[in-house]
Amino acid sequence: MSLSNEQSAAFLAHGGFTPGASASLLIAMVFAVLLVWGVWALRTAYVGWAEHKLTKRQLLGVAVRFAAMYVVLTYFLLS
Repeated sequence: MSLSNEQSAAFLAHGGFTPGASASLLIAMVFAVLLVWGVWALRTAYVGWAEHKLTKRQLLGVAVRFAAMYVVLTYFLLS
């Protein structure tokens, strides 16, 4: 559902930015959180692997799950 011209003008007048800019900011925030979480998860898994608490297979599983989440979110949010 798209906004009418009056709604879009009111949004711009009250907020100072367009609805499209707001949507872009939200998507950017989702990707930033995902990347920060991914770095944390991969680092934690690497430390576990380096201390022999995880196997290479478990480390690879964490990396594959992160990559899959990134690909799925990219597909849904940017298409």
